[in-house]
Amino acid sequence: MAATHPPLTASEGLQGVSADWSADKHAFTVPWGKVMMWIFLLSDTFVFSCFLTSYMNVRISTTEPWPNPSEVFALTVGGRDVPLLLIAIMTMVLITSSGTMAMAVNFGYRRDRARTAALMFATAALGLSFVGMQAFEWTKLIVHEGVRPWGNPMGAAQFGSSFFMITGFHGLHVSCGVVYLSIVAKRVLNGFYDRKGTYETVEVAGLYWHFVDLVWVFIFAFFYLW
Repeated sequence: MAATHPPLTASEGLQGVSADWSADKHAFTVPWGKVMMWIFLLSDTFVFSCFLTSYMNVRISTTEPWPNPSEVFALTVGGRDVPLLLIAIMTMVLITSSGTMAMAVNFGYRRDRARTAALMFATAALGLSFVGMQAFEWTKLIVHEGVRPWGNPMGAAQFGSSFFMITGFHGLHVSCGVVYLSIVAKRVLNGFYDRKGTYETVEVAGLYWHFVDLVWVFIFAFFYLW
């Protein structure tokens, strides 16, 4: 017959809960940093989904003509307007940065400090170039085309507010990502994660960067191609 234990008192039960809590017990074998990043990305997914859904609602319901993205975002090269050229370059830059970030995570698993840091700095540099091209795009629209968040000389006034809100929020994420990756890469070079015994933070940074790249794919499809 199995041995039975006397029931715990309320005080003993609370002491057990307190001991488990203070010992940082894990319900799943997933690092807290990765879990928190996934929760943050999930909340950010809701925000971007709301932005894109609102944009689609405005785009469908407006009675004013919506500007043609191929004309608005054309880049003049050799006296000819090339539709979406700058946007295509920006997209390729982000896709390439996703590849360099994936390689950085791979070399992080191998504890290759030099290559991990180099690839993370390369990823940050690509992200910085993306932000620079976005700043050029904004300058062109504001200065040369006269687009404002509250008005648009080329058609529907909601075009400006939708564009600056969605691309600005994404650009803020890219800018924060550049700073984040640079800090982590510097720590990799300094041997911080070797002393810590894990390169988990490099993988967590990679999750954030891949999310930023994925969001841009949806922005590119819904805003520039539609």
